[in-house]
Amino acid sequence: MELIRHLFGSQPLLALFATIALGYLIGKIKVGNFTLGGIAGTLLVGVVIGQLGVDIDSNIKNIFFALFIYAVGFQGGPQFFHALNRRSLNQLVSSFVMCLTGLLCVLAAAWMFGLDRGMAAGLAAGGLTQSAILGTAGDALARLGLSPALVKTMQTNVAVGYAVCYIFGSLGPIIMVSWFFPVVMKWDIRAEALKLAKVMSGGRTELEPGQFNAIRDIVTRIYEVTAHSKAIGKTALTLDKELDDAAVEAVFRDSGALELSDTTVIQAGDRVAVTGMIDVLGAAGNAIGHEVTPPRDLSLVEENREIILTNRSLNGREVGEIHDHANVEIRHGVFLTAVKRMGRDLPLLNKLQLKTGDELHFVGSPVDLDRVQSKVGYKITAAEVTDFIFFGIGMLVGILIGMIEFRLWGVPVSIGSGGGCLLSGLLFGWLRSVHPRFAALPVGASNFLRDFGLAVFVGIVGIGAGPQALVAIKQYGLTLFFLGVGVTLIPQIITFFFSYYLLGIRNPIEALACVAGGRSANPAFAALLAKAGNATPVVSFTVTYAVANVFLTLWGPVIVGVITKNAVL
Repeated sequence: MELIRHLFGSQPLLALFATIALGYLIGKIKVGNFTLGGIAGTLLVGVVIGQLGVDIDSNIKNIFFALFIYAVGFQGGPQFFHALNRRSLNQLVSSFVMCLTGLLCVLAAAWMFGLDRGMAAGLAAGGLTQSAILGTAGDALARLGLSPALVKTMQTNVAVGYAVCYIFGSLGPIIMVSWFFPVVMKWDIRAEALKLAKVMSGGRTELEPGQFNAIRDIVTRIYEVTAHSKAIGKTALTLDKELDDAAVEAVFRDSGALELSDTTVIQAGDRVAVTGMIDVLGAAGNAIGHEVTPPRDLSLVEENREIILTNRSLNGREVGEIHDHANVEIRHGVFLTAVKRMGRDLPLLNKLQLKTGDELHFVGSPVDLDRVQSKVGYKITAAEVTDFIFFGIGMLVGILIGMIEFRLWGVPVSIGSGGGCLLSGLLFGWLRSVHPRFAALPVGASNFLRDFGLAVFVGIVGIGAGPQALVAIKQYGLTLFFLGVGVTLIPQIITFFFSYYLLGIRNPIEALACVAGGRSANPAFAALLAKAGNATPVVSFTVTYAVANVFLTLWGPVIVGVITKNAVL
């Protein structure tokens, strides 16, 4: 133990990376369907390692939290601003009501039970499972002008409140979304998910978990044009129009491939390569001729391409509507295979409404994809690099916003660098979605900043809390736990029935997804997805999740400003 103490004391970064590694290892341990998660695990391990008296420069913590919160804002920016529209108004209000009732519950608990500013913020961070409050509240505490010892004590209380309340804060929404509300409302989640999918798909059957529709695979087949074929004398474009969801990719005559054009006429004996859905290719065989085995030296290059939707004329339009209105010349040879929003797969159904910033996955030839890309947005490429000019400007703007002070009920409040970087990230993320030439921050880079930034921040918070954490847990432990239960459950119950009866969010899947998203509760969302057996909850979750991430993060300095009681040294 003395050797470890000496190593950590002489090189504190050893303690930091040991905390992150062990924290994420513990966070992977699964009990039933519940896992603690890497962030909570890192905080707990940090508290244990902090007993050794490790001292890490707090500036490291501040830098990585700013990077984390900027990445969160950047990734959520497009969806946050697109949620601010009349069509999503009820879900937007639902998310805000959830955040507001959560704040009111925290303030009520703090006043009734005499919690200091730090402990109240920790109650919010854990009970509402918003790790970012750790940073925004800690930053706000440091700006109060109090003694360093008092500030450190209350920052420790933030970490303690988070640690005590986080476990039920994560478990509570899982119980409410996957069991309590469905039982009270007598809903069968899987059946309701199938109904919603059927509506969104225009009647297409939704499959059970583990099943797949083999006839929907996109394949390429070669047909030989027979002497009595209906295709003789027709152009490739004419065939495309007749086949609809299939495309003529190549025509081979004699020993080579013809250069396809609008005037290329198909003759008897030609071999025609057709790409499309298997159920459509049956009609292709009837129209062209019999299927033949392609020569071994024949190659037909296809590409999987991911394109970010930036064309605002497509924003809010349904997949089926876009397909039906796009002429064959535009969509020839291009097939939409997946849609992602904020990194989550959406149900690829006819009535799915696309939003600017969505990630669309296509299959087709490079030439065809280039044509569609010009109508949709910009390509995601592995070669894309971070625009450090706009990244630096974004961080600069965020820190400047965080320096602004305002008065709330006569109390000076500022959102700090954390809240400022969140707002700046939202702005620059939105800017990137509408002007793709600016502010590039590749998904891999932003994911790393988000995940590693939070891990470093939480690890240092836990290590810094150290021995003081045990004292605070002994003082508040059981009381704080039950207050956390209240803060976790009460806002969900109020918001669910408010949304159902007053906002008219009656669809069971959408109502439950709004509860999970309004709490920014990823574990609850995962449980709902598992119960639904399809991706129908994703759309409502992403709207409410983006809004909740902003408001819950901003509650940190609000709580510190409104609660006036300081910790007792």
